[in-house]
Amino acid sequence: MRFLLLPLLTATLAAQEFRPLFNGKNLDEFIVDTPGLWRIENGVLIGKHDGLKYNDFLRTRRHYRNFILKFEFRLLNGEGNSGVQFRSKPVPDSHEVAGYQADIGQQYWGCLYDESRRKRILAQAPPETLAGLDKSGWNTYTLEVRGPRIQLFLNGRRTVDYTETEAGIDESGFLAFQVHSGPRIEVHFRKVEIAEIE
Repeated sequence: MRFLLLPLLTATLAAQEFRPLFNGKNLDEFIVDTPGLWRIENGVLIGKHDGLKYNDFLRTRRHYRNFILKFEFRLLNGEGNSGVQFRSKPVPDSHEVAGYQADIGQQYWGCLYDESRRKRILAQAPPETLAGLDKSGWNTYTLEVRGPRIQLFLNGRRTVDYTETEAGIDESGFLAFQVHSGPRIEVHFRKVEIAEIE
């Protein structure tokens, strides 16, 4: 079954019309919560801090419902924790946001986490789907989000196939890139593209 995942994902991607999520030059398309933590160099979005007491999220101004998001990422030296939020909302009077997160780093590679809402892993990535993961090098992530169904693919392998069953969970919200609190972290994102779908 596992060997069928990459051809199926490739066929799905080929049928979509993708566009860059941001202009690759500046942060104009984002809401910046903490100045100085995020920058763009040579088309690469970089999040970095030398120690932070709170999570920080670089949020898109636009909200998205159903989409396929694909990007490449690397976590410098494989250290720290990051991720990409989707269908998310701001938490009032806080640096936090609430919503789904495609997780990156530590014991969470390829997992689906519910940030600042249910505050738990909704779906764990099976160990075999992480084979070949380069924790300090470039990897690819694809998020396919349609109605209540969420699929995550890490380097072409499906790590999560989750269907939301809880009532009242909003199916729309912003996207956001995360740098986690704690010691120094540097995370890079490039080739970030999105296709909105029915």
